[in-house]
Amino acid sequence: MALRAQMPYSVGVHYARGQDVSPTFEGWEPNADGSYSLYFGYYNRNSEEELDVPLGPANHFDGDADQGQPTHFYAGRHWFVFKRVVPKKWTQNDRLTWTLTTHGKTSVSKGWIQPEWEIDKALITKNSPGDPFLRITNSTPNANNKLPEITASASAVMAGKTTLTANATDDGIPKPSPAGKGRPEGLQIRWITYRGPAKALIDPEVSPVVYGQPVKLEASASFPVPGAYRLRAIATDGSLFSTYDVDVTAGSAASSK
Repeated sequence: MALRAQMPYSVGVHYARGQDVSPTFEGWEPNADGSYSLYFGYYNRNSEEELDVPLGPANHFDGDADQGQPTHFYAGRHWFVFKRVVPKKWTQNDRLTWTLTTHGKTSVSKGWIQPEWEIDKALITKNSPGDPFLRITNSTPNANNKLPEITASASAVMAGKTTLTANATDDGIPKPSPAGKGRPEGLQIRWITYRGPAKALIDPEVSPVVYGQPVKLEASASFPVPGAYRLRAIATDGSLFSTYDVDVTAGSAASSK
C-alpha cells in the first residue's frame, strides 16, 4: 500500500523563525503478537528555529499524556520519530491523538489503524529520505536488509558535562555505490536532543560514514539549563535506522534504555 503523506516536506515560502510545529501520523504496522505499532513524526515549519515544548497542556496525548513524544523540535520535517504500541483489541474507530501548541497555534494528529495507512520497512525507507537525521541515501527497499544494532550510554554528569558513547553494527546492506558515485554509504551514528528544558550541546554530533565495520561515536554533552534530558543516538545504514535513548539529569548520574 502507498503511504499518503499528511503534509509535504517543503512547500511555499520559507521562514527562519516564528512558525508553528505540527505533529504528524506516519502510519501503522501489525506486530506478531496481534498488537499494532503507530508511528508519529513532526513538521517544524521554521528553517532555523528549534523549539522546546515540555510535556503538559501544550504537548500531550489524550488519556496517557506521555506517549514517548519529543519535547525538543528541530527545524524541518522529521519522519518516524517515535512509535506507540496499541493492543490487538484496537479497532478502526479507536484513535491515539497528539496535541501540540507552538507560537499560539494548536495542531492535532490522530493515529488509527485504517488499512490505507498500513506500512512496513520498505515504505519507511521510501517515505523518509527528506529527514536529514536519517541520512537515507538508498531509498530502494532490500528485503534482506536488517536494522542496524545500536547501544549507548552516558557517564555521570560532572561540572555540567557528560560523555556519551554509542556503538553500532550493521549487516553490510545496502552495499556502497561504485566509487565516485553518489554520497558516502555505510553506517553512521548521530546524537540529538530528544527531550529536555533546552538543547544539549553535543560535540561531535555525527560520526564518519563507515562501511563494513562497527562504528563508535564518543561525544561530550553539556547542558545550558539544569533538568532532565533524553538524548538519542541514531544509527543509519543509509536505508534503515535504529535509535537508542539515554536519560540524563544535569548534575547527577545517567540511566539508559
